[in-house]
Amino acid sequence: KNLLIINVLFFIATLVFESRGIDLTKILGMHYPSSQYFEPYQIVTHVFLHGGGRHLFLNMLGLIFLGPQLERFWGAKKFLTFYLVSAFGAILINYGVQGFALFMATGEFFPDLIITQINYSTGIVNYETGLLSGTSVVISTYIPSLVGASGAIFGLIAAYGVLFPNTEFRIYFLIPVKAKWVAIGSALYAIYSGFSPMMDDNTAHFAHLGGMIFGFILITIWKRSRNQFY
Repeated sequence: KNLLIINVLFFIATLVFESRGIDLTKILGMHYPSSQYFEPYQIVTHVFLHGGGRHLFLNMLGLIFLGPQLERFWGAKKFLTFYLVSAFGAILINYGVQGFALFMATGEFFPDLIITQINYSTGIVNYETGLLSGTSVVISTYIPSLVGASGAIFGLIAAYGVLFPNTEFRIYFLIPVKAKWVAIGSALYAIYSGFSPMMDDNTAHFAHLGGMIFGFILITIWKRSRNQFY
């Protein structure tokens, strides 16, 4: 409930500040670590921002459907730990993939670039310290801000699939599908979408996959450890 309230309040704040000419997604959204727009606090704040009403609605719907049973199973502290670990894992995997693409294009994982001008119609980017190639990679890595709780929600999907594998969901309220198949299907779709050149939809699919991977790892650690890990 508290996570739901915080996400809604952040969304309202985004709209209020936007009406005053301030883009909170650029300030609080997560940027690539060597981007000129990166700030350390974005590692936390990006989780509570969303790129629109539909983005917020879908993520909070997932939180409402999956969160209560997992929170009752783990307790509030453990649930919050899992939620944040999945979210942080999402940005690690997402920027790990982008960093590799950046290295292949520029020869550096963290090039020191100050981007001064972008012409989206021609794809030309001007820098204070220039690169001769990798323009599209630089734009897609350095300019957008990563926002949303999607990585955490996909982590919850993985957890539900592991802990309650035979619980049935109703797809479109009609088709019964067990939780384990929903989790596996979500992971496969994230992999396909991440590598598919056709999926140019501004969605961080590798972040979704990262949330599932780190969520699965944490569940595995918890199962093997007798100690509480908060």
